[in-house]
Amino acid sequence: MKNIFLICLFALSSGVFSQNKKASNLETITLGGGCYWCVEAVYENLDGVKSVVSGFSGGKTANPTYEEVCTGTTGHAEVVQITYDKNVTDINEIFKVFFTVHDPTTLNRQGADVGTQYRSVIFYKNAEQKKAAESIIAELNKAKVYNNPIVTKVEPFKVFYKAEDYHQNYYANNKNQPYCKMVIQPKIEKFEKVFKDKLKKK
Repeated sequence: MKNIFLICLFALSSGVFSQNKKASNLETITLGGGCYWCVEAVYENLDGVKSVVSGFSGGKTANPTYEEVCTGTTGHAEVVQITYDKNVTDINEIFKVFFTVHDPTTLNRQGADVGTQYRSVIFYKNAEQKKAAESIIAELNKAKVYNNPIVTKVEPFKVFYKAEDYHQNYYANNKNQPYCKMVIQPKIEKFEKVFKDKLKKK
C-alpha cells in the first residue's frame, strides 16, 4: 500500500514538474509596429510563437476601445502581445522579424497610418529583453541598414489591454479585404521570403 502511495505521489509530482518546466519555457513580449493587424499576421507564422494577441499599451486610459485609441488621445499604441517558446525561438529572432516587417524610422506612422497609436515601440518585461532591444537597434544604426535613424522607443511594460474580438486574427478572417491584400499581404510575403527556414509547419 505504501509503495502504491509513493508511486502515485511520484507520478503526480512528475506531472506538476513537467507542466512547470513547460510553462517556464514560455515568455511574452509586447511590440508596436503600426497597425496591429499587420504585425499579428506575421508573427502567427513564426515557428515557436504560441499566441499573438492584438491590443493596446503605453497609454493612460484604462480599458480603451479601438475607437478611443484611434483618436490619438489615449496615449496607447496598437500592439501585439506575443507568447513564444524559448526552446524554439528567442528574443533576438523576435526582434529580427520586427525590424524586417515594419519601418522603424518613421515617427508615429507606418505608411498611410498616421498617429501616435502607430508608433514603433518595444515594451520590455525583463532586463534580457531590454538589452536585446537596445543592442539590435545600436547594431542596425551602426550598419546604416536604414537611410534614417531608428526611432523605435524601448520602454518598460506596464499593462496590456486586449482589443475587441473582431480585431483578433483579423487577416486570417478578412483576407479578401483591400487593406489585407494591399498592406498586410506584402508584409507576410516579405517575412516568408526572409525567414523561410523559420516558418511554422503547415
